[in-house]
Amino acid sequence: MEKILKGSPVVSGRAFGVVLKSDLSISFWGGVDPRTGCIVDPRHDLFGRSVAGRVLAFPVGKGSSTGSLILLELTRVELAPAAIVTIHCEPILATGPIVIKHFYGQQIPVMTLSAQDFERLETGQRVIVDAVAGEIRFKIDKKSLS
Repeated sequence: MEKILKGSPVVSGRAFGVVLKSDLSISFWGGVDPRTGCIVDPRHDLFGRSVAGRVLAFPVGKGSSTGSLILLELTRVELAPAAIVTIHCEPILATGPIVIKHFYGQQIPVMTLSAQDFERLETGQRVIVDAVAGEIRFKIDKKSLS
């Protein structure tokens, strides 16, 4: 059985990955180490976790426009998230993936979901983020139905 969440594409593209979800905002500038891809803010619930290759889900970004540079560096060293999913995407958060497409020809799709659908995401789920069709698709196994 496949489950589909409908959302709004912010930066187009498609990616597959494992969800890494937080209910806290994330600042890439000062919050993510561009050398390791790990969350380095000790107050964050994802402290020590790597964003590399993950579908990074958090409600809203925070912080500096320099965060776009951190995303650019994460892409250069192959530690960037596969996709970003938020409830609200401010322009600063979308800037990094837009610049990444231009400089590296790579995509980090960015999508927004309703707060209700965002709550349906869980760390560890394998999903396809289709920020062209505006969908997040994932399989539901029998265990998750009970």
